[in-house]
This record gives sequence, structure tokens and C-alpha cells, in this order.
Amino acid sequence: MTNINGPAMTDPLHRLLKEQRLPPHYLEDVRACYLPLAAGIAQKRQGLDRPLTVSIHGPQGSGKSTLSRVLGLLLEQHHGLRPVILSLDDFYLTRRQRLERARRIHPLFATRGVPGTHDEALATDILDALRGGDFSAPLRLPRFDKARDERLPLRDWPSVEAPVDVILFEGWCNHCPPQGDAALENAVNALEREEDPDGQWRRSVNEFLRDYRLSLFRPVDLLLYLRIPSFDKVLEWRGLQERKLRQRLGQGVGMDEAALRRFIQHYERLTRHGMAVLPEIADTVIDLDERHRVSGWTQKGSP
Repeated sequence: MTNINGPAMTDPLHRLLKEQRLPPHYLEDVRACYLPLAAGIAQKRQGLDRPLTVSIHGPQGSGKSTLSRVLGLLLEQHHGLRPVILSLDDFYLTRRQRLERARRIHPLFATRGVPGTHDEALATDILDALRGGDFSAPLRLPRFDKARDERLPLRDWPSVEAPVDVILFEGWCNHCPPQGDAALENAVNALEREEDPDGQWRRSVNEFLRDYRLSLFRPVDLLLYLRIPSFDKVLEWRGLQERKLRQRLGQGVGMDEAALRRFIQHYERLTRHGMAVLPEIADTVIDLDERHRVSGWTQKGSP
């Protein structure tokens, strides 16, 4: 195995650290957790005649996208594998499609995020093609521009060619089970109390999540869960992402704190539900401390 401090790893990792504005100590998390995790993924891929599918779940701001990119880099450089990275966020419906859904079902579906605001058919088709591994022409992967709150045009979608060895699929509600009816009765925040008083929106979201479980959230080979200290960290860490976005694209881009607080309330119900149930479902749980550092990780079957 290549030494993580060697020249084969230093330059790409440092470029990623700089691009994502990550602190230098992130390398310590790579050494302690992500390097052995990548080795385990590579070992599980051996002997399969199809791509290995890894689902990465974590609350907003927990670092799913960065983890996916780091794992992809490690799988390429250390194990000679060809990974492809997918984000649930890139499958959001267009603004026009969300507004139509808001008109037909509930106004809160105008805001991207919850189940019911994704192009389920597109996501399922692309995942099926990747899982099959034998697509003959380059496969286009959608991209969503969060700064514009709109899907990029097809000409700007990147493409991937076969063969693919590992599919890294990250998303904030990946493989989260739907809630029971009783859990939907009471509002969890001001948004639900004031804008969904009869529970129509949250019940619809729950039904879409149930559909996702049968389509794009079908069983995977590995489910990883990033566990955060508390829901309060969602606002703090998601706010950091917004600041990085403004630093990269300029002032006036992204959400201020008031808008972000409202936005996160759309996610709160399922985020809290996931925090309660995903650690028991996931194959690997990665614990993050108050400083956003890896404090430990456990795998099913480990003592």
C-alpha cells in the first residue's frame, strides 16, 4: 500500500484540502479512518462481477461530499479502482418542476431538499446503468447549481465511461426508513406548525421516501453513516458551507442566517429521525466531534 505521506498521495490530497478549504488536520482523519475504510471497500469489491455500491448518509454539513471525494481519490491511487461519485443533490427537480409539484401537492415542495423534490426516475435510471456496469456509450451525470437553485443544462453534465468499479452515492436522507404514522402527528418546528398545520406536506414527504426505498434506495453493498454530536451542528456546519460558497462566488450568493434557519427546518424532521435510526442500520458509523473531527468509527461485527 502506498504511504499516505508519499508523493503519490500528498499533491492530490493537498489540492483537495485547499479547494475545500479544509484544515491541515483533516489529513489525520484520512490516516486514522478513511485510509482503512477505503481498503475495506476495495477488499469487498474483489471477486465481484459488478460495481460495488456504497451509500454515504449524513446530516447537512457533515462532510458527505468531501468524504466521497477523499474515498474516491484513495480508491484510485491506492487500489487502482475506478470510482464514480454521485450526489442525491444533483438529482433535484428543476425549479419549474418543483413549482408545479408545489402547486399540485403542497407549497413547501417549491424548496429543494426533501423526498419529493428529486427526479426519482432519472436517479434510478442512472444508478441502474452504473450498477449494470456495461453501458456502451459515455453516461452523462446530472449536476445541480445550488447558487442558482437550478439544474445545469445537459451540455454541462460530466460523463463517465465503463468500466466502473465502485459507486459512491452520497445524500442526506439516503436509506433513511420512512416514519410511522404516529410520528407524523406533531410538528417538530415552527415551519411545520405554521406552514403545514394539517400535516399534508410531511405525510407526502414520508410517502415519497417510501417510494425512494423501492427505487433509488434499493439495497446497497455498504451503508456509511456520519454521526454528528447534535442537530445544532447542522446550522453551524451548513452555515460554514454557505460562507465558503460566498468566498468562492462572491457576496450576494447563498443564504443569510435567517434564510438558512428556515431552509434547515425543511430537513429537520428526517435528519432527527435519521440520527435516531441510522446508526443501527448502517454498516459503518463514523463519529464526528464538536470540532468536526473524526472521534472514532465502528463497523458491524467489530468488538
